[in-house]
Amino acid sequence: MRHAIYLRLIVLTAATLLPFFWIVVILGHRRQRNFERIFFFLCLALVFLFGCSLLALNAQLYYADVPRTLASFAWTILCLGLWFLPSLLLHLHVEYADVRTIFNSRKAKSLWIAGAYLPGILLLPYFYAALRLRSGQDFDLPSNSLGIPFQIWLLTAILLSSGWQRRFAKIAPNKEQRAFHGELKSYFVVLALWIFFGHAFLWRWPRNESGASSYGWILALLVVAPLFGLVRNVQKFNFLQIGRQRNLIYAVFATFLALLYLSLIRRASQWLEPYLPPEASAALLLFLPVVFFEPLQRLMRRALRRTAQTEVDHAQRMMTPIQEVARLGNLGKLTAFIEKWIGEELQLAEVKLFLGGAAESGASGNPAQEAFSIRQSGRTLGTLRVKAHGAMLSGETAAALEFLCEQLAGALELCRLIEEKLQLERELAERERLAVLGQMAASISHNLKNPLGSIKTILQVQLESEELPESIRGETRMVLEEIGRLSAKLNQLLQFSRPAILGGVVAATCDAREVADEVGNVLRHEAERRGIALELDVEGGGMKLAAGAEAVNEILSNLVVNALEATARGGRVRVSGLANGAGFLFVVEDDGPGVPESVREKILQPFFTTKTQGTGLGLAIVARRVAEFGGSLEWQSPVKDECGTRFRVSLPMKD
Repeated sequence: MRHAIYLRLIVLTAATLLPFFWIVVILGHRRQRNFERIFFFLCLALVFLFGCSLLALNAQLYYADVPRTLASFAWTILCLGLWFLPSLLLHLHVEYADVRTIFNSRKAKSLWIAGAYLPGILLLPYFYAALRLRSGQDFDLPSNSLGIPFQIWLLTAILLSSGWQRRFAKIAPNKEQRAFHGELKSYFVVLALWIFFGHAFLWRWPRNESGASSYGWILALLVVAPLFGLVRNVQKFNFLQIGRQRNLIYAVFATFLALLYLSLIRRASQWLEPYLPPEASAALLLFLPVVFFEPLQRLMRRALRRTAQTEVDHAQRMMTPIQEVARLGNLGKLTAFIEKWIGEELQLAEVKLFLGGAAESGASGNPAQEAFSIRQSGRTLGTLRVKAHGAMLSGETAAALEFLCEQLAGALELCRLIEEKLQLERELAERERLAVLGQMAASISHNLKNPLGSIKTILQVQLESEELPESIRGETRMVLEEIGRLSAKLNQLLQFSRPAILGGVVAATCDAREVADEVGNVLRHEAERRGIALELDVEGGGMKLAAGAEAVNEILSNLVVNALEATARGGRVRVSGLANGAGFLFVVEDDGPGVPESVREKILQPFFTTKTQGTGLGLAIVARRVAEFGGSLEWQSPVKDECGTRFRVSLPMKD
């Protein structure tokens, strides 16, 4: 009988400490997720249940007659933990299903949560009746005092949890989690059968070692067995994304071992009291672990070396895909891939990579993030800022990130060099294409402009003849207009294909107001013909631009012509200009329909046009001329009320 009591003490102690262990882990992890919150309360309910059973058993061993106050306190806390146990168990599975994105809507989840707590609310009279018991509390089978309806609800919650585990096993991402959920499903089925067996038949047995006492400690083992399995899966397979917090697991585990050893010292001191004073036996037992320091040191050395090697190997494997993406020569794509890849592989809540100047701005970001510098040859290339799911990064994760940052410097530099190489190749190809275009334009000019000039001269002479019939005179004017339009397009093609001579271009200057007035005077007649109001509001003269008048005229003319062609009759085109400190800003704005979404990425490309008679070179010429002077070109569409387009051209001013 005495051995059975000690066995029950050991089992109840383990059943109390294990959920308490998870309570400490969850509090230390501090992850802001409902799953961890419900898991915390479920473990708390188990601590109430088994801790009060342990308290009652110790009270029976210590007191000849257990104080009524102590018995009532233990019974109240035990009933409280047992009462919430089925609801919390079912709610925990609902939250895990939400983590696995099983629910299609929030309404379905809310209905499940309501169904988890509704039976407990409806059965509250049985709970109050159990709390009013002043004697005869059944600490071996406490659910008997809560009534048969509660026992049915408890079995139903366990079986529903088994069904959830079966569903989780089907959608598990790997075989380890699939096996764990399959084991939990079997555990819940066995637990339900054992509870049914105990409440259906055990009440007939006498309360001795082979009866309710044995049933109770076996039931405790069945209840806490999944928590042991959870420890293994979290530690080995990073289940629930807590495994990366190994320093937390180790710290809590070491603390619990120390507490258990201190408890063992107290017990052993009491047992040895007839032979040794309690202080002497406690001192001997406290210094006993010194004998095991050498073996423990060797064991920890191997374990730490194995862990470090595993993390280094993992980090090296992680660099292989990063190097492959770096060879594409796209720094933006590489940055996005690094953030996503490191976050997935190291199970981090957030990963942000800041490069160059962005590294300094990212250094004062979220204080919950930890920063790792990416350095090469004494200079900082960037900063990697990460945030763990819990309170802090574990030691091995921090080491892996430091190793990765050492390797990322080479990958980023490789990507930058390849990107520059590709950019140079694209520029070279563009220059070659423009050279070919220039040769073609020169050939076209040579072969077409002279004949067109001769035709135009002949037609103008014919128009001056008084003998020319009026009907032919009108058609001749139409031919002259078409010849003029064709000549303008040839000139535009020649302008675009002309190579830029940066030194000569930058050396030229012009007055911003004079050029704007000249463009306005030339195009005002066209605006009036189209029924469009052309407004000019450019700051007073004297603003000298570090650009030639011909180039600025070309920039403004192309923008205004495009605005006039895009604006309907009765509309408005406004040209404004002012010095803004960094240079001189021209703004050309219209109230036309705006640029369609489908073509916004193409409007600055050469030869792209949506006009039936356009060349697609107007905006391309503007972008090229602005770049030649070191200016900037920005545009916005729509501007207001889903219509309108605004172009902003910033040009440098003469010192």
